[in-house]
Amino acid sequence: MFFPQHTVILSFEGPDPYASVGGLGVRVTELATALVESGVAAEIVFVGEPRADSYEVYGPGVGLRRVLQTMSLDYPGNAYDGEWNKLDEYARVVPDMLIDRHVVPASQRGEQVLVMIEEWQLAKTAIALDRRLRERRLRSSAVMLWNANNTYGFEHIDWIALQGAATITTISKFMKFEMRRHGVNALVIPNGIPARVLDGPPPDLVKRFKDALYGDPLLAKVGRFDPDKRWLQAIDAVAELARRGSRPRLVIRGGTEPHGRGVLLRAKSLGLSVEDVRPAVGEPGFFEALRACKADVINLTAPLPQPAIFALYAVVDAVLANSGKEPFGLVGLEVMAAGGLPVCGATGEEYAVPFVNAIVCDTDDGLELATYLESTLADPRAVHRMHVAAGETVQRYTWPTVLRVLRQKLEFIAARTAEVNSRRRRAQAIARAGP
Repeated sequence: MFFPQHTVILSFEGPDPYASVGGLGVRVTELATALVESGVAAEIVFVGEPRADSYEVYGPGVGLRRVLQTMSLDYPGNAYDGEWNKLDEYARVVPDMLIDRHVVPASQRGEQVLVMIEEWQLAKTAIALDRRLRERRLRSSAVMLWNANNTYGFEHIDWIALQGAATITTISKFMKFEMRRHGVNALVIPNGIPARVLDGPPPDLVKRFKDALYGDPLLAKVGRFDPDKRWLQAIDAVAELARRGSRPRLVIRGGTEPHGRGVLLRAKSLGLSVEDVRPAVGEPGFFEALRACKADVINLTAPLPQPAIFALYAVVDAVLANSGKEPFGLVGLEVMAAGGLPVCGATGEEYAVPFVNAIVCDTDDGLELATYLESTLADPRAVHRMHVAAGETVQRYTWPTVLRVLRQKLEFIAARTAEVNSRRRRAQAIARAGP
């Protein structure tokens, strides 16, 4: 089966704290790790920490190449600080660097390089790379994919030029539909989770969370304070459950976004008590503060490391990942992997089958969410069946499985490229033959 043995992933984000702003840094790092573990050489080219080495080897052998470091010194916030200047500079600097370091050596060996390019910021880079490859007569030595994880920035993309430069991919049927509005028929290659997370969260953390928390039901929600995440629906549902006579509690970890203030005010206006827990996981007093908190809504103000997030998912009765617009919905899969029960929205979370492996909300009405939670959690046998089904589902979305999907898509791309080249050669032959 066709699969280039050398892959370069182009991204603004990467594993550095400076470059880990959203989920993209996790995606490219885990994808590159899975490629290396499958025997494919992989390098991430990203806007990394400006004071770190320009190149290093990470984890099982993933190459990390940090670019625009001099520019980033002037933008100390994160990889997206100075975004517009950086995307132009990335498109100017990276194509020839990539060609010289990777494509030329591969061409000399008679091989191809797979170049995977992420998100709207690097659409210009994809177009520039295609142009430089053609100018240097090396286009056949690179297979180029440009991938969209979200609809952000679509208005800034030259879609005609981009479709001429690279094969366009995305992560879900929902995103595919969104992209059709721009005249793009993308190939779908889903996101994945590391196979190692199927081992479950650290047992000691699970026990400590279990000892510190109670609720009937006990719920959790983790994510940015963004209206698309339907925080207000979650708050309304908790208030509705309390009105019905339950004693629900909601553990939340949001961000610093302004919407967070409105979320907490909504809780208080509905009669829910809210209390901040300020120590971070790992600091002295965190679990003691959690245990001492008696509020209906427990607001964790410090970041949660991934092992702690997974442990929390495993302990609560349900995790509210009820986004109104979710291109893929990785959180739902992470909840399943942790042994928890996810509540999903109904957009990109194609793995979520309502009341089979997850609770799925179609609206932003808190009454819908409260009704589903009450009826589902009242039936322990149904909950057990959903946990079993969720465990089976998550097996289908590990990165090794996703790589098999990628391999099949690359087979199609190779066949389509061969057909296009054959047609071009026939047309050239006919033109040379004359009338």
